[in-house]
Parts: sequence; C-alpha cells; structure tokens
Amino acid sequence: MAKKVSQEKAKILANKKIGRNYFKLTLFSSKISALAEPGQFVAIRISDGTIPLLRRPFGVHMVNGKAFDCLIETVGPATKILSQKKPGEDLDVIGPLGNGFSYQLSAISYQPIIVAGGMGVAPLFFLAEKIAEVKSQKSKVKILVLIGAKNKNQILCEKEFKKLGCDVKIATDDGSKGFKGKVTDLLKHLLTAYSLQLTAIYACGPKPMLEEIACVAKQYSIPAQISLEEHMSCGIGACLGCVVNTKDGFKRVCKEGPVFAAEEIVWD
Repeated sequence: MAKKVSQEKAKILANKKIGRNYFKLTLFSSKISALAEPGQFVAIRISDGTIPLLRRPFGVHMVNGKAFDCLIETVGPATKILSQKKPGEDLDVIGPLGNGFSYQLSAISYQPIIVAGGMGVAPLFFLAEKIAEVKSQKSKVKILVLIGAKNKNQILCEKEFKKLGCDVKIATDDGSKGFKGKVTDLLKHLLTAYSLQLTAIYACGPKPMLEEIACVAKQYSIPAQISLEEHMSCGIGACLGCVVNTKDGFKRVCKEGPVFAAEEIVWD
C-alpha cells in the first residue's frame, strides 16, 4: 500500500535560533503531523521565485499535535533564506516522504542505542519519543543516546533527550565535553566495557560515521538501522539523483530510504 503524502501551505508558527548556525522551524500541518513517522522527511520550497529552484529536504524532528519541527543548519543560500522566514508566513511543503525507522521490536525486546553525529540528531529525537512511548508500557530499560560533535558548542538536543528520560553520553573530537574522540569510539568502548546484550542501534550522521557503525554492528552481531544523508533533487524518487549502492542493487535514498539496514549498504 502506497504511503500517504500531503502537499500544502504550512504556516510558520516559530523559527527559533538554537545555536550559532542552527535553528528550529515549527510548521503547522495537521495532515503531515498525523502521517509522519520517525526517519521520514519533508521537502520544502524555500521561495516563490527560481532561486533556489529545487526544494530542500529536512527530517521531521518532532511532532507536537498538529505541528511539527525541523532542525536546520545554515550552510548555504537556501537555508539562510529559510532562517530569515517569519512566523505567520506560509511554506509549500510536501511530506512525509521516504521510509523511516522500524522501532516496535526494539522498544519491546532490545536495549536501543541511538547514535547521532552532528545534525544527525534531527530525525533521532522523534524516534526516541516513539520508542519511549512503547517502552513506558513494556520495559524500564532506558534508551541510550550517544551524541557526537566536533566540540561542545556543536552539541544539539542534549537537554531534550535527558528530559525524555534517556541516558545521554557525549563525545567531542577535541575533548571539550564528555568522551574525547569520535562517537563511534565511544560506542565501541561502551559495547566492550558493559557487554550490552540484546542491543539495537539507530544512527544518523556523516557517511564515515555510518560506515563505521555498520562495521561495529557486524562485528558485534547487532541489528542496526542507519539514516543516510544524500543530496536530493526531487525528493520523490523520479530523478535518481540520490541513489546508493546496496547488496540488492542501487536504491533511492528519498524513496527506498533514507533509513536502511546497515548491513544492506555497499560502502565505497
């Protein structure tokens, strides 16, 4: 059965700066909010003109009633324009798009480990919320959240994960907070030191990080799902601009993904 997708004018409820180059965009859309699942994304038209011409994809970060949030990093002209949008303005949005995380089994039977690298936290908070909802009825085991960043100033959503009841651990490349080193090194340290059993990993972040997680998951025989970040032109699977190589041939990140089983990807 085809998944339901909505295109509509979504009103901006808030556009709040949460860091030097980061902001949280809150959009009102009862349809998209009702349909969205963790790991899915929306495609936003930035302006009514031709610059930028293409929509931009953003993961659904959080759903609150009839509104949803996107975490956005200002990295170019399109995101700069978006960062300057004001509450009350409308944005043309298509979503929810793509395939998200499968989390029901983990919420019941596994110790979930969420691994976020940089802006990879964007879709993972929504996932943590959903797992927490199920776990509150089935298990008292806390969700373990590992957040990696270059330095302490680039750590996102630490307080939000803790408020949700997660066990949060930080890794910074420069050692300015938490574990000194990459978040994948922290993951390997925890798996070795505490012999975590019946663990499942969910991750989003830079490609090298995800490749390393795929290796760790294979080494420890842990089921892992990863959300890939690729440049997308259409967001609906028509242009074939975001394909990745898998054991079953090339697949589209925007259509068959962005979430894949880690063992499925053929890394270059």
